Amino acid sequence: MSVFLYNIFLLLFRAGTRIAALFNPKAKNWVQGRKGIFKKLEQAIPKKEKIIWVHCASLGEFEQGRPVIEKLKFQIPNAKILLTFFSPSGYEVRKDYEGADWVFYLPADGPRNAKKILEIVHPSLVIFVKYEFWYYYLKKIKYRNIPLLLISALFRKDMSFFKWYGGLQRKILSRFDHLFVQDENSLRLLNEIGLGNIAGISGDTRYDRVIEIAGQFEPIPLLEEFTGTSKTLVAGSTWPEDEVMLQKTFQQLPAGSIKLIMAPHELYNNKLAALRQLFPSAILFSELKEKKELAHSSDCLIIDNFGMLSRLYRYGYITYVGGGLKKMGVHNVLEAAVYSKPVLMGPYYHKYIEAAGLVNSNGGIVVENEKAMAQVIGKLLHDSSRYSLSAGAAGEFVRKNAGATQKILNFIQENRLLTS
Repeated sequence: MSVFLYNIFLLLFRAGTRIAALFNPKAKNWVQGRKGIFKKLEQAIPKKEKIIWVHCASLGEFEQGRPVIEKLKFQIPNAKILLTFFSPSGYEVRKDYEGADWVFYLPADGPRNAKKILEIVHPSLVIFVKYEFWYYYLKKIKYRNIPLLLISALFRKDMSFFKWYGGLQRKILSRFDHLFVQDENSLRLLNEIGLGNIAGISGDTRYDRVIEIAGQFEPIPLLEEFTGTSKTLVAGSTWPEDEVMLQKTFQQLPAGSIKLIMAPHELYNNKLAALRQLFPSAILFSELKEKKELAHSSDCLIIDNFGMLSRLYRYGYITYVGGGLKKMGVHNVLEAAVYSKPVLMGPYYHKYIEAAGLVNSNGGIVVENEKAMAQVIGKLLHDSSRYSLSAGAAGEFVRKNAGATQKILNFIQENRLLTS
């Protein structure tokens, strides 16, 4: 892609988003969230501060950047953190995040916008998380000699960086002072295009994040009341395909052998009604809050709120992470594995290296349909040796892959990136 074509892309993207904003709430947030953005930045950010700018595309990237943000905040208390998001799904959820001093949308890429935001923010260090390669932002940052890092990056052979037409993309990557990648394959690909000298394997900061979450675990008394002494399957981030399979699975299991707690990935209109058709005897978590005595009236609990999932898996004897029955792929398996519980998932997991690694370590178990799922659950319930092997492997897989955050912090300190 040439710079000319890139500019055409930016123009079409902005025009398309404005049109979509007339019909799509997410696109509307994207447009409205950027109105008057530079005036807001100027009013918020003082002229004489040491600022670390961390940019995340969306919520998933934020979870990868969060351990680094919080460690930097602790180790360099005189520095201020600016956190920016590209997507409304990240900004709208984390706009009140207390770990950052300011949270804003990232203005659309372009030479004027890039120049203006750098004049306002004057960052001492810029960190981009995993994905987001904006030509003008990275160009202007490089020209100003501001240290620029990419963390938790993951590269695949099919990406444009490694194609004959990827000259501009390769130039964009070369703007970074260092590329912290998750695995050896990513480093090998960067070596093939001559960027291995600015790259190194750090691993994925999400391992550090889930370990931190587990270490700060706060009990949820209502869930303890619901589970009691029963073994429970906790199913998180479920889609309709997952929910149908779960319903059919539980029809095949002996009544009362295991309870189910389910946290759907989405809670749009009519979602709860559809779930109650699948699970007629289910109770909602909100109902449990109103009437604690309902805890013993059902073997199925549906979580009708967001924000509990990372603690929810702690209550499972067995866990299931949704998304793996669709080509988009399985969701975050590390949130479940960190509690040393077997992690079941659908067959679409290969493009996520943490999920593939978990399966290869025997901590993750692939189930393609309700028959297979019922068989696996039955074996885990009645074969304590198999259960212990899988549960232990899941926890060990997370622990042995921790440490990416410290590697990044060591690099910043050793190269004195924040001493000026």
